[in-house]
Amino acid sequence: MPPLPGAAPTTAERIRSACARAGGALLALEKGKAYEVAVATPVHHLLPDGSFAVAVPAGRGVCGARAVLELTDYAPLPLREPVRSLVWVRGRVRRVPRCAVTGLLDLIASEDPNPALLQVHTPSSQPCGDDARYALLRLEIASVVVADATGAEAVGVTDLLAARPDPFCEIESTLLRHLDTAHNDVIARLVSRLPAPVRRGRVRPLGLDRYGVRFRVEADDGDRDVRLPFHQPVHDMPGLSRAIRVLMGCPFGNGLRARR
Repeated sequence: MPPLPGAAPTTAERIRSACARAGGALLALEKGKAYEVAVATPVHHLLPDGSFAVAVPAGRGVCGARAVLELTDYAPLPLREPVRSLVWVRGRVRRVPRCAVTGLLDLIASEDPNPALLQVHTPSSQPCGDDARYALLRLEIASVVVADATGAEAVGVTDLLAARPDPFCEIESTLLRHLDTAHNDVIARLVSRLPAPVRRGRVRPLGLDRYGVRFRVEADDGDRDVRLPFHQPVHDMPGLSRAIRVLMGCPFGNGLRARR
């Protein structure tokens, strides 16, 4: 089903947001002509040079191996199909030089204070200490692909570096859960703004970004995603609140004032 007219995130923006939301990821390492069982990596951070910093369990000999980093973007609310999108980053892993580990960890922490960074081995860590469970690697990117309900699409590293995560991506889950549990009336009003043919099935909130609200329609003949776009992109909570009121058809969202 084609989306409703309106702006939407670029492919690069969708990938950046998915990377920011994904709490964990899997790194599959090439062994021979296939990829061996993937290892969990709690750290996956896009660096300014266009590579990904990833943390893997200490002691794995992976330097120079080809690898695929897989990030899964899950829907905030329970759905028949919980995965919204998958991101695959293919490339080759290199070990970060010991002298550069501490500085790189500081750089990552300044943008993403992930507690797992404290468990990455540094030159000052004890070799077998419990505080050094991971080794820091750099994944040199060969290709990046995202796949969702609309299909699969590749994006270049330059576009990925130029894009930024959606301003609401880190609180999107909290916002949607709050709307779903405390404001069913708002959800119902938003759903009512969708064209009638689109609403044939169970309609559930799927996502929220600066361009609009997405819904998943779970019908007997399959699932469909549809976007309800805002009149214009928003960048902060007051703007988001106004945009949702406009979508609901609330006159006060359009600048009108109540009579005294």
